[in-house]
Amino acid sequence: MGSAEISRRLKTRLKTRHMLLLVALDDARNMHEAASLTAMTQPGASKMLKDIEEMLGVSLFERLPRGVRPTVYGEALIRHVRLALEHLVQGQEALAAVGAGVSGQVTIGVVVAPALTLVPQAIAAAKAEAPGLCIGVEVGTSDDLVAQLKQERLDFLIARILEKEDEPGLLYEEIGEESECIVARTGHPLCQRKDLALKDLSTAKWILSPQGSILRNYFDMMFRRADLEMPSNVVEVTSIAIITSLLRQSDFLNIMPSDVARHYAKTGELAILPIDVPCQVGGYGIIWHRDQLLSPGAALLMRHVRAVARAMKAEEGRSAV
Repeated sequence: MGSAEISRRLKTRLKTRHMLLLVALDDARNMHEAASLTAMTQPGASKMLKDIEEMLGVSLFERLPRGVRPTVYGEALIRHVRLALEHLVQGQEALAAVGAGVSGQVTIGVVVAPALTLVPQAIAAAKAEAPGLCIGVEVGTSDDLVAQLKQERLDFLIARILEKEDEPGLLYEEIGEESECIVARTGHPLCQRKDLALKDLSTAKWILSPQGSILRNYFDMMFRRADLEMPSNVVEVTSIAIITSLLRQSDFLNIMPSDVARHYAKTGELAILPIDVPCQVGGYGIIWHRDQLLSPGAALLMRHVRAVARAMKAEEGRSAV
């Protein structure tokens, strides 16, 4: 039997009760227990399994003296059957959510730039539509956030995936671009320099993201390409609150997303140094699991993230004219 015919039969003839039996057999590894779990008689369960195997043209379970064990065909099918049943449950929850109003918990991971610009607007819009929705935000580096997403500790991310990284289990939708600039405290001696160059910054004190992070890689490459000595007086920090506090109280420098820097420059907390930075990390986007359906709350928040991103891009276009 060809794959096209198997696909057709799975779509048209495999029923929910068939899937429940396959999962019960995989869990119990015993025909009698599986029949009990699915409210069937043992002969009825045995006949249903035989019918499924004949329908697909493969043996799904090996019959043993004291039970059953899935074959390689069974393991492959059951893995997807479990996902299908999980999606049905999520569909039921989504229907209930539509009737009762979206609620529950959504936790997202965000890199610094959108955390201070895009995300607050999206959260405000989502909460206006769904007051009962509890939203949590984890701010960090892209690599740390991707690791948490894979562990299913986060619903989705607004972050980056390096081109060299292979993440077949994740989907990425770019929604924004990021440029970088260098910031310091207001009144820092370098703020008044008219001829400031990168070579003047290699001996400065720096607050940087940790080694291995995307921004740190670009920062290090900036000095290597200019054949300059790497800064050695470095403090590694990821918290934007600690970064800004340390900047205000010292002569440290920091490389920061331009949108974030302009925010702090408007308030007078920080100053942007007069130098063009050859360090652009590029775009960021929404990252989520390929094979998992979003909860109603996560889907609602993602919809508002997209809407705010489109509005910000349109505003940037008008400002550039």
